[in-house]
Amino acid sequence: MAYLYLSAAHKSSGKTSVSLALTRALRDRGHVVQPFKKGPDYIDPLWLSQAAGRPCYNLDFYTMPDDEIQSVFAQQMQGADIGVIEGNKGLFDGMALDGADSNAGMAKLLKAPVVLVLDTQGTTRGVAPLVMGYQAFDADVNIAGIILNKVAGPRHEGKLREVLEHYTDVPVLGAIQRHADMHISERHLGLVPSNEAAESDAKINLMASRLNDQVDLEHLLKIAQSAPEVARVESPQHQVQVSVRIGVAQDEAFGFYYPGDLHALEQSGAEIVPFSPVNDTELPAVDGLFIGGGFPETHLEKLSNNAAMCDQIRAFVEADKPVYAECGGLMYLCRQLTWGEKTGKMANVLPADVTMHETPQGRGYIRLAETDAHPWPSGHELVGHEFHYSALSNLADDVTFAYDVRRGFGVDGQHDGVRYRNLLANYAHMRDTQRNRWAERYVAFIKQHKYD
Repeated sequence: MAYLYLSAAHKSSGKTSVSLALTRALRDRGHVVQPFKKGPDYIDPLWLSQAAGRPCYNLDFYTMPDDEIQSVFAQQMQGADIGVIEGNKGLFDGMALDGADSNAGMAKLLKAPVVLVLDTQGTTRGVAPLVMGYQAFDADVNIAGIILNKVAGPRHEGKLREVLEHYTDVPVLGAIQRHADMHISERHLGLVPSNEAAESDAKINLMASRLNDQVDLEHLLKIAQSAPEVARVESPQHQVQVSVRIGVAQDEAFGFYYPGDLHALEQSGAEIVPFSPVNDTELPAVDGLFIGGGFPETHLEKLSNNAAMCDQIRAFVEADKPVYAECGGLMYLCRQLTWGEKTGKMANVLPADVTMHETPQGRGYIRLAETDAHPWPSGHELVGHEFHYSALSNLADDVTFAYDVRRGFGVDGQHDGVRYRNLLANYAHMRDTQRNRWAERYVAFIKQHKYD
């Protein structure tokens, strides 16, 4: 099992496009590729999952201890030929002063050779001191190769190769020319997710074709094969008895789910039953709901016009059935949503309106302390992340909150997790890890109410 770490000098260097193209190009060659993404991101993993034909797993220092990162990596690498780990931001970027939580820290933890994707726009000789500085800054990071990206043309490529070969010992694996095919449309939360992009597979194929022509994949594979052997992990073979059915909102408006969380729900005794708030008019026969994040604002009209589904979800909540919602799900459960000049009715479960803003209203890692109102508490402080351009307004005075915010913004800078009957709806995105086994607690809560 070979693997490598794709990083960059800074964000927006094009490493996601290169990661997608590389994943698909290797898959087209017959390799089983397992993708990973550093950090809490949802959108890049959606694209990477599609490129690989296997779920992409997040590796995140904030929500996972080191041993869990190593364990998840080893488990998901079973059955794969090669792992592609996409970093976030720049190689040495992170919150910790010593870089322990940076991409460099992750690469060292996994003993992964690093391939730097360098945005070469507007530079020639300057790439040499950049690479030399990165090598000198932390000699324990194995910078094993460079992919020149956004190259202007053959003349530009020639100058870049010449200076890197003269001043450094890092091999240039290829030079990707600037081209519209290597660009994915963006919106306020980042890339347009692949579950919304109608031509996403064709787009990935185009990127893979361009990378295949401009990058030495054989050399890149040799670098990946230089990584240490991944430990063999035996998968548990126990049969899980299904005790509850959970309806999970999965469509073009709601798609932000961690594969590990859905698996944790199943391992806790839940059957996952997908449904669409956009397209369906009836809820499936389920014992609880999970409405994750996404982009309800970009599907405002369809959600608003589907009054039947709004009525079904409102009745489900009023019947004291368990519901859990995150971010986009929280927005959908409010009275109405306004984005620019457009306003649409939502499910009208929570006494609040939603307004989209031009700048983020909450962004980054969070810490939350549970209040007595939490319907399925853990008993300890929780960590997660938030990223929302929306904010709640006209919120009723008597709203009950399940969390006090210790870091982050949440609903109002002090609280998050609106509790109504057996509904919990928050801006926080939780992740089922050793630090927060929320899936098990939620399934137990649903089971309790199913048999009351």
